[in-house]
Amino acid sequence: MATKIYVVYYSMYGHVAKLAEEIKKGSSSVEGVEVKLWQVPETLPEEVLVKMGAPPKSDALIITPNDLAEADGILFGFPTRFGMMAAQFKAFLDATGGLWRTQALAGKPAGLFFSTGSQGGGQETTPLTAITQLAHHGMIFVPIGYTFGAGMFEMEKVKGGSPYGAGTYAGDGSRFPSELELEQAFHQGKYFASIAKKLKSSS
Repeated sequence: MATKIYVVYYSMYGHVAKLAEEIKKGSSSVEGVEVKLWQVPETLPEEVLVKMGAPPKSDALIITPNDLAEADGILFGFPTRFGMMAAQFKAFLDATGGLWRTQALAGKPAGLFFSTGSQGGGQETTPLTAITQLAHHGMIFVPIGYTFGAGMFEMEKVKGGSPYGAGTYAGDGSRFPSELELEQAFHQGKYFASIAKKLKSSS
């Protein structure tokens, strides 16, 4: 049977959505892997989103907590708010209590990717604080470490991401993921899928 990878994200302005799409491509490049793109429910009213200048949402399906149990591995993506995941994503995870009670996600591999507004905005603290969610569910955190190679040491260009996962800098909102950041996202998707496939085949 194919290894099912879910890429689950929240994106207000489209930066995380871009990373999610590239991560999906990377995971899909691994033979025997099926990938599905999901977005979590929005918690803000439409009129508020309009005032904030948020573009229309993508056509990715809206996920429910119980959908998570069907995946063999899950990659979670979100923008930062003061160095932690956005409230919309936290609200979704807060609704996974039923899965926690049965430990339905225990033993499943999980990865993280993210977007911040600046270089000091949370490229490490955002995923670091998110790991608590994975721990309570008994999930296996799969960071990318330095498997991206030379791209991890880029010093001449602005590049998001960290050993915890792929990332991008949104700046004032006008900056979108660079080619190198998208390459890192593809790498994370491919690397994560290969790990999830190995775990599934050994179970």
